Order: sequence, then structure tokens, then C-alpha cells
Amino acid sequence: MTSTPMAGTPVPPPVTARLAHREDPAPRFTDLLAAEWLTVRSLRSTPWLLALSALAALAVNINAVHSDLPYIDRPHPAVPGFPPYVYDPLFHGLNAIAADLMALATASFGALTVFGAYATGTIRGTFAAVPDRRAVILARVTVVTALTLVLGAVVSTASFFTTNAMLASRHVGLSLHDPGCLRAVLAYALVVPVCALIGMAFGAVLRHPTASLVGVVALLFLLPLLFGGDHYRFLKEIGNCLPLSALARLTHNPNSTAPLGGYPATVTGSWLALAAWALLSTVVTVTVVRRRDV
Repeated sequence: MTSTPMAGTPVPPPVTARLAHREDPAPRFTDLLAAEWLTVRSLRSTPWLLALSALAALAVNINAVHSDLPYIDRPHPAVPGFPPYVYDPLFHGLNAIAADLMALATASFGALTVFGAYATGTIRGTFAAVPDRRAVILARVTVVTALTLVLGAVVSTASFFTTNAMLASRHVGLSLHDPGCLRAVLAYALVVPVCALIGMAFGAVLRHPTASLVGVVALLFLLPLLFGGDHYRFLKEIGNCLPLSALARLTHNPNSTAPLGGYPATVTGSWLALAAWALLSTVVTVTVVRRRDV
């Protein structure tokens, strides 16, 4: 038997209306940042990958200068057709090999933060809790960028000051105020988060560990081989826009006797190239994650 409410008795709202009224508010972006930070920390390989890559890069830079110390003071015979040899602390202290190592490690880390979520299925729970995919992936991009930027800054500044302190006894050390030094230190630090963002883009598009890493290696290390040389200007100018090529131009010592080769990139163009890679990678990551099914 169904009871009829007495006159004057308030009728409760429908269940759906009560649930909608009690629904929790949408999470703030700061909440998403905190959640993504916990997610990144939960990846067991993350601390080891980043810490070991930073230590290895720092060790490469220090060892490069330490190995040169016995030979700096020795006389260097003049070579016909070439300028007199002058030791370049910026070239050896911010070593290209160490930069390549950091670029590969952080790009792999960036890819892992994306394809790892799809491989484990945690991305489904994340999007179920927060349907706004763009906010979620932007929070992850922010966390990865901030973490790798700190890592790059630590390696860059530690390498510069440590190696130049070692060279002080040979009177060839540089100061941060010397021409090109501050620019080189900043570029050496900024290329690290740029490569991490490139890795995130590959992870979002390919969603496979091996394919993502192959794509990263091809872009960062194989393409520069195809667009090098000075024979064709348009190929060289394309190569100048690649991330590690732009880094090489920004870390070039203005007082160095080493030539830049034909059709060298400009400093402004190299900064714009790094910014464009960071922006393009972020746009690709956000767009792909928003539009593709999980």
C-alpha cells in the first residue's frame, strides 16, 4: 500500500537531484598537480633513472676537464691553415656527450609517464575520477617539466662551476659573466625539459615502450646526421632547428677558435627552436590524449 503525503508535508527532491546537489566540486588544478606528483613518484624507476643520469652527466663533464689538465700547459705546435690552439673550457665543461645522455634519459622518462599509464591501466581510473582530460594531462606536463628543469639546472650549474674551479689553477677558467657563459648554462639546463616533453609526445602518440624510445632516438640522434653538412643550405637550416643542434649553437663559446661551419644558426633562432619544440610537444600530447580512447 502506498502512503500519500499529508497536506503541508514537504516532498523530498528526487534521488538524482539530491546526488547532484551533494556532488563534490571539480578538483582544482593544484589538486591535479599534487596527484600527478604522487603518480610520478610512484613509478619505481623514476628516482633511479633521473638520479643516475644526472650523476653520469656530471661525471662525464668533470672527467672531460680532469683528463685535459695535464695537457693544457703543454705547447701545441701550430698547424698551417688553422688558428693557434686555445683551450675552450665551455666546450669541455658542458660536454655534448653528457647533454646527449641527459636528453635520452629525460626523453625516456617523459615517454614513460604517458605510455606507462596506458600500459598499467591507471589512466582509466584517473579519467573516471577527473573527466577533464586536458586538465589532467596539462598537470602531468607541468610536473614533468618542473622536475626535469630542476634536474637540468642542477647538472648545468654544477658542471660549469666545478669544471671552471678545476681550471682556475691553469688560469683558463671562465666566469658566469664571461661572454656566452650564462647563455650556455641556461640552454644546457633548458634542453632537458624540452627533451622530456618530446618524450611525452612520442609516448602519447605511440603508447608503446619500444616504439616510443626508437622514435626519441631517431629524432634526437639520427635526424641530425641526415641534415648535417654544408653542401645544401636548406638541409643544414632544417638541421639547425633540431633540439640538440640548437643546444650546440647556444653553448658555443664566442671566443672559441672552432668554426661554426657553413650556414650556422643564429642565437635567436636556436632559442626559438627550443621553444617551438616544447610548445609543439605539449600541444601534441594534450591533443592526442584528449581525442583518443583509453
